[in-house]
Amino acid sequence: MNIAALIMVLLAAFPLAANAKKLYKFQDKQGVWHFTDKRPDSEKNPEIRQIKAASKQMVSLMQAGEKQQPQFYIRNDYPGPIEVEITFSERDNAQANPELPRRFIVEPGTSPTLFEVNAINQQKGWKLALKYRYMIGAPQPNYNTVASYLPPLAPNAEFQISQAFGGSFSHTDEQNHYAVDIVMPVGTPIYAAKSGIVVESENDFYKGGDNKAYSSEANNIRILHDDGAMSVYAHLELETAQVYPGMSVAAGQLIGYSGNTGFTTGPHLHFVVQINRGMELVSVPFNFINQSGQAEQPTAHSWLKGLAPAQMMGSTAE
Repeated sequence: MNIAALIMVLLAAFPLAANAKKLYKFQDKQGVWHFTDKRPDSEKNPEIRQIKAASKQMVSLMQAGEKQQPQFYIRNDYPGPIEVEITFSERDNAQANPELPRRFIVEPGTSPTLFEVNAINQQKGWKLALKYRYMIGAPQPNYNTVASYLPPLAPNAEFQISQAFGGSFSHTDEQNHYAVDIVMPVGTPIYAAKSGIVVESENDFYKGGDNKAYSSEANNIRILHDDGAMSVYAHLELETAQVYPGMSVAAGQLIGYSGNTGFTTGPHLHFVVQINRGMELVSVPFNFINQSGQAEQPTAHSWLKGLAPAQMMGSTAE
């Protein structure tokens, strides 16, 4: 029997990757105005406007096989693993093998067939609708490590922590409870606090302020580490990322520059370590390595100082 209706609905638990572009406006010798997203010759002296481009879908539920018994798989465009939960949102005379709802861990690229669907009664028509949500990172249900990280600063650079773990202004949700805000001017170099793989780099947001509407518009870099945790560097400056998804980075490597994008009351770096726990991103406590090579918990109003290269080599953040 043919499927009467097959609907796949995306319910992403993680934001789609959104990019921005520049729009160039210039006037030619005949006085005609032109608008283009390609940079014109420098002598045209164009006006430049930042514009938002369409979001990119990073995870897709795909169908293959016969109409009578379709098979489903996931395409994961992140350079790291994800966890996907798939369930029926509607079904009539339809069944899945293995049964849904079910969660799958999907590595980068295209998964093998995850499940197939067919009619319970082959003599009747059938229909179904599927929905799925996903979370970046493999699940870490037993993660209880308090790992040590380098200060994400240039050697000997020193800046003050304005808000630390449990900060009452914006560190009140699970994703950011164990986060720190480090006050610094726009354009300050930011360095990887631990080695890993870049799994996400948002580089094209250009707005910021104390309006919560900007909450999802902070440029950020997310790095996956060997223990399954991910460090996040947020509020970065427009188009200054020095890394890209899939790139391996070493502890102490330049990755970008601080900014004032997203929900922010002033220029600073928001640094947090997160894991995927139960299809939710949650922050976990961590330590920074101090000038004496000791691990210590960051505290509000304390000063954080970048380590010299010799100190980095002896650290545990590699």
